[in-house]
Amino acid sequence: MKKVVFWILVSALVMLILPWLAVSFVKGDNGMAVCFILFYLGNPIYSILAGVYAGKDRKELWIVPVITAVLFLAGAWSIFDKNETVFVLYALIYLLLGIAAMFVSGLKKKS
Repeated sequence: MKKVVFWILVSALVMLILPWLAVSFVKGDNGMAVCFILFYLGNPIYSILAGVYAGKDRKELWIVPVITAVLFLAGAWSIFDKNETVFVLYALIYLLLGIAAMFVSGLKKKS
């Protein structure tokens, strides 16, 4: 249970706090540029890393990729417009990346 709480806190930091910091404290359009870097580089890498770690103990940590995607969606909709449905696509991609990494990591652990 401690592992799940740790990953929820880290996911909240990466998926909620970092985009908010980028939009709040980076001036002008640079905040949006930082968010794009997060969307296309930071968040996918984090989703893969979280999935790899979740693959080490799939019975306990299977929820980590789901939490990561849901927190991204919550963060994106809280910062940007809730009518932007493209964020659902991003969340699904992050979810698929995390699940794929979890299964590959789990298969590698077995062999």
